[in-house]
Amino acid sequence: MRLTASLLGATALCAATAAHAIDFEVSHWWTSGGEANAVAKIAEAWEATGNTWVDGAIAGSGDTARPIMISRILGGDPMDAFQFNHGRQAEEMIQAGLLLDLTDVAEEQGWRDIVNPPSLLDACTYEGRIYCAPINIHSWQWMWLNNSVYEELGLPVPTNWDEFVDTADEVRAAGKVPLAMGGQSWQSQGAFSVMAVALAGRDAWMAVYGDKNAEVAAGPEFARVFEAAAAARELSRGSNVQDWNQATNMVITGEAAAQIMGDWAQGEFAMAGMVAGEDYTCLPGLGVNALISTGGDAFYFPRQDDPEVTAAQKQFAAMLLSPEVQVSFNLAKGSLPVRGDVDLAAANDCMRKGLEILAQGNTIPDGNMLLTPDTTQQLNDLISEFWATDMSAADAQARFAEIIASAD
Repeated sequence: MRLTASLLGATALCAATAAHAIDFEVSHWWTSGGEANAVAKIAEAWEATGNTWVDGAIAGSGDTARPIMISRILGGDPMDAFQFNHGRQAEEMIQAGLLLDLTDVAEEQGWRDIVNPPSLLDACTYEGRIYCAPINIHSWQWMWLNNSVYEELGLPVPTNWDEFVDTADEVRAAGKVPLAMGGQSWQSQGAFSVMAVALAGRDAWMAVYGDKNAEVAAGPEFARVFEAAAAARELSRGSNVQDWNQATNMVITGEAAAQIMGDWAQGEFAMAGMVAGEDYTCLPGLGVNALISTGGDAFYFPRQDDPEVTAAQKQFAAMLLSPEVQVSFNLAKGSLPVRGDVDLAAANDCMRKGLEILAQGNTIPDGNMLLTPDTTQQLNDLISEFWATDMSAADAQARFAEIIASAD
């Protein structure tokens, strides 16, 4: 009852105009065990307001789900809310007038004062108007290691990328895969970007992804990254899985030693009953460059003619940033809250590392905030091809620089 009262109080502006509760369809791609546990926290909070959650989960990654969501909206069969990542993925739909303006909700709830870092709300803003509600901060910049794999081999758990590479032969000789990697392009591209931030450094990464500097992309800093990626490609041989959570499970079960994956992997470790800092180790920035990218998830709302639906959409948007939902969802998801004023006493060892890095301001924007979906897909295709073939590091870097030179 306290939760219900708090949520209703936080959404008074939006709920006041709703005549009655409605069935509310939410589309998302959170379908792994940890993700499903996290999204259930939002559903529980929403149903506590008297509305009905209609789950619109789409199996697969965002690359699979986004075209389906867009097709429904363009086809005149919109859901009531849908998950996208922070960034430019919804830009064309905003330009076409298909999405609900949430500026009044944001102003009433003071989002500009509570969302941290401000870039998260900037990513929801187009021509001064706010079109999405950020729910979390997800960072790609993590490497996850199963401590028992190294303990069984009599090796110390690596504390950085070089130490990990140095132990890879012994891990392989023990019949284990050094680096788990799923077969989808966004996974290899994400791992590559993590290596780029860690090994080329913040300035070089921002020059390439932010300023679209093809000269830096073709230069020595990124040559080191492509050489490391070529080594990682060999270390991942034998993964033979497709989905990211299947690769995470290889680490959980000890079939693989490590995985480069975003902090959403924490939800899988938690569901398996593993304890951060005891059963597994997390290395922000590959233990080399402790930065986190401040991307994540946000909810958008298709414009509809029904004023009751519109009121419910605004109520839902306000609820997502309530302290209760920010805590319950992000503790389950493994992500960081977008509010800096909530109590996270229950945060585990890895989440605390992320919170410390965030508090120090050691952050970079997520690539989705800087690159168009078209450029992102070109990079995904290139790195996926590189990972699946024997393409040389030099050839891959040359093609990479060409993509960056034409990026907008």
